[in-house]
Amino acid sequence: MADSGGDDCCSPRLPDDALFLGLDCSTQSLKATVLDAGLGVVATDSVHFDSDLPHYGTHGGVRRDPAERGRIVSPPLMWAEALDLLLARLRPRADLRRVAAVSGSAQQHGSVYWARGAGAALAALDPAGGLATQLAGAFAAPESPVWMDSSSAAQCREVEAAMGGPLRLTALTGCRAHERCTGPQIRKMHQTRPQVYDATERVSLVSSFMASLLVGGYACIDETDGAGMNIMDIATRQLREDALQATAPNLEERIGKLAPAHAVAGKISPYFVQSRFQFASSCIVIQWSGDNPNSLAGLTLSNPGDLAISLGTSDTVFGITDSPEPTLEGNIFPNPVDPKTYMVLLCYKNGSLTREDLRNRYAERSWDMFNRLLEETAPLNGGKLGFYYKEHEILPPLPVGFHRYVVKNLTSGSLDEMVEEEVDEFDPPSEVRAIIEGQFLSMRGHAEQCGLPVPPKRIIATGGASSNPTILKIMASIFGCPVYTSQRSDSASLGAALRAAHGWLCNQQDEFVPFSSVYSERIDRTSLSMKLAVPFGEWEGDLELLNNYTLLVRKRLEIEQKLIERFSRRELSGF
Repeated sequence: MADSGGDDCCSPRLPDDALFLGLDCSTQSLKATVLDAGLGVVATDSVHFDSDLPHYGTHGGVRRDPAERGRIVSPPLMWAEALDLLLARLRPRADLRRVAAVSGSAQQHGSVYWARGAGAALAALDPAGGLATQLAGAFAAPESPVWMDSSSAAQCREVEAAMGGPLRLTALTGCRAHERCTGPQIRKMHQTRPQVYDATERVSLVSSFMASLLVGGYACIDETDGAGMNIMDIATRQLREDALQATAPNLEERIGKLAPAHAVAGKISPYFVQSRFQFASSCIVIQWSGDNPNSLAGLTLSNPGDLAISLGTSDTVFGITDSPEPTLEGNIFPNPVDPKTYMVLLCYKNGSLTREDLRNRYAERSWDMFNRLLEETAPLNGGKLGFYYKEHEILPPLPVGFHRYVVKNLTSGSLDEMVEEEVDEFDPPSEVRAIIEGQFLSMRGHAEQCGLPVPPKRIIATGGASSNPTILKIMASIFGCPVYTSQRSDSASLGAALRAAHGWLCNQQDEFVPFSSVYSERIDRTSLSMKLAVPFGEWEGDLELLNNYTLLVRKRLEIEQKLIERFSRRELSGF
């Protein structure tokens, strides 16, 4: 192992000449961030699945099964080929021989089904060939159900019933059985494609799949990403025998052991050492984890009074707690960089793709026009509330559809006097404001219901839409706090690079060390520094507007419940 760069074992340091590589296998792309020992960004790059690997036939990084409603998958071979392509692009700008550790982030909940013999194939990869060519026959199923899949409603209800109901399952595993969760996905595979399940040697999450490629063998699922499977005990961080039995037979042998997020998954495979990439044989691979936990790491979120909102393909809201209280609305995960605390997560399927759909319909496919329309409309949108579900939504659990209401007596100060009327359509400026206000009103309402602080001390915004100041201004008004942004919108791959450095330090010390050891006293001089994007409370009308938004949040949640009751429970992912 390389020298830590200091003699004091209580003050571990990163080696001066080392690099740390973070990868993020998201829904639509594979991204990379390379940090030096001073946490400066050395290089970044990405591979976009649709445009760079068009032969896989994905749209938005996924395939939609025309024969089965709600079945949404991605080919794991595409992720493997993307890894080769990304490292080839990165190598001219970053000396991969200096990479001391690599870790990664991946879209949560996707399940990969390795065929019998795949472990041996991983161990025997030929550096002269490519990953996709050599692993073409390594999968029992050529496609992986991903987090967007909404075809396992029956299996969700079966798992919940077997575990004593949704509340008990939530208390035990951190969340109820959502269709995106891996346990119900595995159960569905066992029930509907038993030949695939029987031929499966190992089930990986997308995160442990990518780590497996790097170590040349099956990597463990980390405890943080494992919490989204409905089979891990959230208190002990061990697989539950009753949950395994409720999911599929002989599942434990297919899942393998779980590992802490800061643990070493293994040394990097000879494939990456002896090939054109020329990694050092001493390079270690730190456990991969989910994209939201890595974003938490990348934003260095550590204060229970802070909230992070990620505006991406899926929108997420998350914060930290040391006293988790699982609810049917949120998810509880172990904090990937602090074994003593947990992160609370709210996930919305209708994120950037739904915003883009409204932009295309009402703003001439232009974000400049979209922003102009937003600025033309007054806050509160004249009481116009929109519910836009281009995809089967998770929170609230509602099917595809758009619903529009006009709320009367909006500023009466009384919820009882506020009456809604359903309408067919708004004018374009109101449609644009309704999608943005509606998403943030829902986030605030559900965050309050699961115990996250509202108003928070601050919000750290990340994801693609965090670069839009007009959208962030609305976020600040609805939540009633200042909004900060990171220097880099891609917090997941940045978080993965930081976790690589943290895992290296933990391995060097042979024990867990605080995550702050990575960036202690240097945060404002690195890529981690935050900047104030939108203040709050500087204008005397801020608090009055916040009070009106508070009432509108309550009204929106009331209408959400009416919509849920309107639709058949068999149509809904959460019931």
